[in-house]
Amino acid sequence: MNEVTEGGVSTPRPAPGGPGLRARGLSFRYGGVWVLRGADLDVPTGCRTAILGANGSGKTTLLRCLSGSLTPAEGSLTLGDVPVRYHRAGLREHRRRVQLVVQDPDDQLFSADVRRDVSFGPLNQGLSDTQARERVEEALGLLAIAELGDVPVHRLSYGQRKRVAIAGVVAMRPRLLLLDEPTSALDPAGVLEMLTALERLEERSTTVVIATHDVDLALRWADQVAVVVDGCVVAGDPGVVLGDRDLIARARLRLPWVLDVADRLGLLTGSGGGPPRDVESLVRRLSRPVDVPAGPAR
Repeated sequence: MNEVTEGGVSTPRPAPGGPGLRARGLSFRYGGVWVLRGADLDVPTGCRTAILGANGSGKTTLLRCLSGSLTPAEGSLTLGDVPVRYHRAGLREHRRRVQLVVQDPDDQLFSADVRRDVSFGPLNQGLSDTQARERVEEALGLLAIAELGDVPVHRLSYGQRKRVAIAGVVAMRPRLLLLDEPTSALDPAGVLEMLTALERLEERSTTVVIATHDVDLALRWADQVAVVVDGCVVAGDPGVVLGDRDLIARARLRLPWVLDVADRLGLLTGSGGGPPRDVESLVRRLSRPVDVPAGPAR
């Protein structure tokens, strides 16, 4: 598997594997409207997963079910082969291992300054002041915002508030981190900073799942994608799932531009090596020698 850099895919990282989070037959409704209908999803340990879907498709509801914030009407959830129990003690244990960061950071930030905000979770877990301070400094370092520790929250930029919100849950050392639209409203430099921060978390054995509208980001970043459509989840290899024009149309998404170009140039059939997932792999595919049929002998 790979890490994402500004130019696309670069250095190798360990392959995902091992029991992680498994959802089977999740169904959920708001009032009389079913949002999820029998959704299945596996997130192996270390697997980068991108969840995609149109507005209102249910991807945020799926994240909230995975985090334990919502109790599904039907279905089951297991973490490391241990079923999640929907009682107080069971949900408390699940939320200790699985943390959700919502799309708007202002929904999670409420303390006067950054360091106090990030310390809330560890202190709420019963850690001592000394232990909490260690967790806070560790989380600020991982998110590359150590210099913001004493800054009032209201003075932060939007991208900084996003990273502080993530630091607040990272300080609780979850096994699985669920992020709802972590790169939305960020400029290209902010997106790169966010992805770099997520790589640091992965180095600390945190499995990362993001919900996003950005099909291009999902294609080049994820080990697997999960498209939420008609209340169900279609998951698999990013190049295969996001290259399915019928599925993408039903999900009201668009084809990633790399796959669109490759398809128009006839590079997705019989080319070997799987679909291109970034600019570099598309350029390499275009640079391959083309076999020209020999003409009739003279």
